[in-house]
Amino acid sequence: MQKISSKELLALYSEGKRDFGTIDLSGSDLFEANLEEIGLAGSNLNQIYMPYSNLSYANLRQTQLQEAQLGDTQLCQVDLFGANLQGSNLSRCNLRHADLRGANLTHCNLQGADLYSANLTEANLRYADLSNANLENTKLTNAQLAGCNLFRSKMANLSDANCEQTTICPDGY
Repeated sequence: MQKISSKELLALYSEGKRDFGTIDLSGSDLFEANLEEIGLAGSNLNQIYMPYSNLSYANLRQTQLQEAQLGDTQLCQVDLFGANLQGSNLSRCNLRHADLRGANLTHCNLQGADLYSANLTEANLRYADLSNANLENTKLTNAQLAGCNLFRSKMANLSDANCEQTTICPDGY
């Protein structure tokens, strides 16, 4: 896996390159970067700093994004199938129509995130904080919600999710 600097990535992206394959951007600073439709499937983005960025329509399948700082990032229709986001900050992110099937979201901060029509089938959300998140039309089939905080989340349908006594359910549940 080739290590690439954020400066080099932004230069190649501005020249029109979109598919970067498997690269190592771990620990990079990409604050407010506009990387819409980028292809980084299988890449190492652990501990990346990308708040207020735009990764809409990006291919981040099987990507390592552990302890990433992605607060307030645009992740609309992003493909995060099987991605590892353990311990990441995704607070107030736009994850509308995102594919998070099989993703590892344990200990993630998703406070106030917009997950409208996102697919979280078989995602691991153990000990994640989804308080005040929009879960309208979100698919949670076989999602693991043990220890998950869903307090004041909106429109959550937990009928097909795996909840336990440690799950903090939204108002009315």
